[in-house]
Amino acid sequence: MELGLKGKVAVVTGASEGIGKATAMRLALEGAKVAICARRKDVLDAMAAEIGKTGAEVLAVSADMSKGADVERFMKAVVDRFGRIDILVNNAGTSIRGNFLEVDDAAWNSDIDLKLFGAIRCSRMAVPHMKKQGGGRIINITTSGGKQPAAQSMPTSVSRAAGLALTKALSKEFAADGILVNTICIGKIKSGQHERNAARNKVDINEYYSRMGKDIPMKRVGESGEVANVIAFLASDAASYVTGTSINLDGGISGTL
Repeated sequence: MELGLKGKVAVVTGASEGIGKATAMRLALEGAKVAICARRKDVLDAMAAEIGKTGAEVLAVSADMSKGADVERFMKAVVDRFGRIDILVNNAGTSIRGNFLEVDDAAWNSDIDLKLFGAIRCSRMAVPHMKKQGGGRIINITTSGGKQPAAQSMPTSVSRAAGLALTKALSKEFAADGILVNTICIGKIKSGQHERNAARNKVDINEYYSRMGKDIPMKRVGESGEVANVIAFLASDAASYVTGTSINLDGGISGTL
């Protein structure tokens, strides 16, 4: 199916690995021009080279989405290079969780600055360009834990819940401008973070993922490419009447719609 992404400018944050990497590659293969950012320059440059092999135009900027100055520098570089922003995928983030009484202010601030304010700042800079050109897409990556928080899930469940509220509020405010805003609530998805955890615990990665998948109705952990497929749909012409919604992408584990 033709998704209508050829020539569109897509911004993907946290794109050096996992969901961000898979998304940037998928959008590039659909013909989009791709701007990516992440904190680790060496990994980011390798990713840019990989995208370049598809023939797509790519801009890679080393930036920390928890820092306002870095967000501004990255988004300005995108507009300077491509002249527009059609798609914004707010993906940068990690999972910080623990016993509520043991999570200090520094951990709360770090989590909220990266996942919530990173998305706020990127969206605030992208929306004026989208309005000017007659529309765009914003896709926020959140988690099913934002809808159904568990014990010892803070601060990540709280920042993700805020991401859900941000999605709904933005969708209502800018729908008339043709800017469609949605979120994907991921469950357990294969990632570099999980691989590093397995290595630290000296557990074979396949065994690690097998244990993670036991309680999932589909009996497996999701692939980053499966998330990228849904992102590509939401960014496409096929999703032209979809806004303000959340899609659970968790193998059926969530108890909420």
